[in-house]
Amino acid sequence: MASKPVTLARLGDTVLGSVGTCIPPNKRIDHLVRYLSTWSGSDKFFMIIQYACKLVAPYFLLRAKLQYNSGRAKTAESFAAIALNKLGSNISSARTLWNFWGLLPIIQWLSSLERSQPQTRKLLNIERLQALAMLAYYPLEHAYYLGSQSIIRISPSTSNKLVLWSCRVWAVYIVLQFEHLREDMRLLAIDERAARAARKSGEVTAEASTSRVLTKRKAALWNQVLVNLGNFPLALHWSLEKGLFGNEVWVNFFGLVAALASFKGGWAATSSP
Repeated sequence: MASKPVTLARLGDTVLGSVGTCIPPNKRIDHLVRYLSTWSGSDKFFMIIQYACKLVAPYFLLRAKLQYNSGRAKTAESFAAIALNKLGSNISSARTLWNFWGLLPIIQWLSSLERSQPQTRKLLNIERLQALAMLAYYPLEHAYYLGSQSIIRISPSTSNKLVLWSCRVWAVYIVLQFEHLREDMRLLAIDERAARAARKSGEVTAEASTSRVLTKRKAALWNQVLVNLGNFPLALHWSLEKGLFGNEVWVNFFGLVAALASFKGGWAATSSP
């Protein structure tokens, strides 16, 4: 009788545990779960899908039209293009909805700035202005979204003004971020000169660890420059009543650039030491 539970236990291990046994521990999956479990990480992931769908959809539509004109298709419509555009639009709407608690980190940021100040007064004032800009941005975006979904009653002209001014405030934030990055680069150059001086003086151990930190800082800064270069044209486009681009392909291209760079930066920031 004692052998029966053991046999059943072994059978359970063999059958129920077979799948898990075949899956070895994977640090990359651990990293992916850790990153995508954050609000920022999941938002960047869906941002990539959103703009990739919108960017690829015109290709399928063009292919369908060419096939129709050549007599190889019965219709010029493309199911793939319609599906991708619909998925991209749904993700865009969902991302805007998920941003409804975006104001909380801004309030936290404003508070922490006065208690743990950046390295220079210039950075402090830049970040103060950035936080105040985003403090205005989120209510404008939220009001526009609720109006566009007919959840609150606002006129089309008011809705248009809300989205224009929210994007103008966002553009101000991005311009300030360019200046922030310029100051960061200046401070990085100072630290690099100090590291070179340490190397010349023979502080090899200290220089080696410092060099790794400086390399990561430089990579993060240039990645942030790329994010800004992707976001700034979008902010300008949506800040103007008639827009900046006549073709939405450019909007989706710059959006995808910003999304990929943002995801890369977040991925590096959440990697294990």
